[in-house]
Amino acid sequence: MTRHLVLLLSFVVVLSCAKKEATTTTQAAAPAPETTSSAVTASPAPAPVSTPAAAPPAAATTSSGIASADGERQGTRVDVMELKRGSGGTVTLKMAFVNDSENAIGFGYNFADPDHEIRDHGSIGAVQLVDPVGKKKYFVARDSEGKCVCSTKVPDVAPHSRVSLWAKFPAPPDDVQKISIVIPHFQPLDDVAISH
Repeated sequence: MTRHLVLLLSFVVVLSCAKKEATTTTQAAAPAPETTSSAVTASPAPAPVSTPAAAPPAAATTSSGIASADGERQGTRVDVMELKRGSGGTVTLKMAFVNDSENAIGFGYNFADPDHEIRDHGSIGAVQLVDPVGKKKYFVARDSEGKCVCSTKVPDVAPHSRVSLWAKFPAPPDDVQKISIVIPHFQPLDDVAISH
């Protein structure tokens, strides 16, 4: 009788363990579909974040101007934003000095016309338009006192920054549609289109 009781208890224990193990296995198996489900859900999320989303910052670093020239010093550049005919027989040049170097771009007399050096301190009075076909130079326009009609009192361009500048010139004849721009300490900008 004791023997039967021991066998019966053993059978109950084994059956109980088997049930417990089956429950544990079922519970352990249950999270697997959830993980798979969350993996499937997580997969589409990265898809919208693709390479085109990274494209705008790259485009922002390039020149948005109509012409660009490197400076004598590495890391400096000038971007011409606009060269446009205006009223009163003038042409307006808009440009940006870009300084990606470790040193400031000093103005002082660096961009001054030698014939107007004292008045041109801190200005871009020495910038010229050159028509190579008509063999003519156009100097920055000046008022009755000899001051340039251009950006003046320009502060030094700090490292890793830019400054927007402008200058007015007498307009070349209407048949001149492209012209060269000569800026001291920068490479010449050839064949820059004059807009209306």
